[in-house]
Amino acid sequence: MSKPHPYRFSFGPWNISEGADPYGPAVRLPKPFDWKLAQLRKLGFEAMMFHDDDIVPDIDNKSAPQVLREAGELRKKLDDAGVIAEIVAPRLWFSPQTIDGAYTSNDPKARKYAINRSLQTIDIAGAVGCDLIVLWFAREGTYLREAKDGRRSVELLVEAINTMLMHDRKIRIAIEPKPNEPMDHAYIPTIGHALALSNLTCDPKRVGGLIETAHCILAGLDPSDEMDFALSAGKLWSVHLNDQNGLKFDQDKPFGSANLRSAFNQVRVLERNQFGSRGECVAFDVHSFRSTKIEHAVDHLANSRKTFLRLVEKARTFDEGKAGELIADRNYQALDQMVIEHLLGS
Repeated sequence: MSKPHPYRFSFGPWNISEGADPYGPAVRLPKPFDWKLAQLRKLGFEAMMFHDDDIVPDIDNKSAPQVLREAGELRKKLDDAGVIAEIVAPRLWFSPQTIDGAYTSNDPKARKYAINRSLQTIDIAGAVGCDLIVLWFAREGTYLREAKDGRRSVELLVEAINTMLMHDRKIRIAIEPKPNEPMDHAYIPTIGHALALSNLTCDPKRVGGLIETAHCILAGLDPSDEMDFALSAGKLWSVHLNDQNGLKFDQDKPFGSANLRSAFNQVRVLERNQFGSRGECVAFDVHSFRSTKIEHAVDHLANSRKTFLRLVEKARTFDEGKAGELIADRNYQALDQMVIEHLLGS
């Protein structure tokens, strides 16, 4: 048996937040990027996720040369810290121009803005040494179905992705599906939809998926099954591990916080498929509880990583031979108890 490969871990600047929510203001003082970068290394993380405007703040009000210069400056900070940029994503859902959607907006000017900003994101990614572009279709959907033509919306998404693929032949695009929020109904709500969409593009080999635990749960699906599905197609290019307490708003709880067994099964899938051996990162898209004090502002990240590594141990010490015997005997009751006792430990 080959030696188990190590994992590389990632989080984004937004994962150290100030605690604001739709019902109340920030409760912690903001921390500068340099402080967050220092915490990343202290916690044992090797990579950082970015939106385009995490790299270049106030991006819409800067010239192309300014944008690339600032991206280059951030690249130097990452290099000096020994950190890589895992992903770069265009943050299209904040702009007033995309209130009715970005790539699927009914306004052609908004669609043009979304594509142009996405192409700029690709250029930024190149400047920071990243080849993986993530598309979260946040406002690609409707509040009422009569407002848009669903088939035409899929065509618009394909057109946008094709434009990005042709802009830079070296990049890959990972679609991050989510069934709702902020839209009532989102287009491309699951990884199955995402991979079907990838096959409609001009270069399907360069279009894959990113799976987030909470988004699967919001769709009423099992995250480990969704991961297995994407892995079967060779298209699981990143994961956002967190947790979710039922079909509510996107909670981004620490990994394993709500359902430890589900977390175990996600880790087991990643282990079984040697996820990470091709350079993929394990990212934790988690937020601290709003009541968290500033001195504990990164504990949710440290705890998620710790839980993941403990579950790696559990996955590697799980008696697969005994489990196979119980499966062959169709003794699922005993298998169920075996998993529970393994997670409980001695």
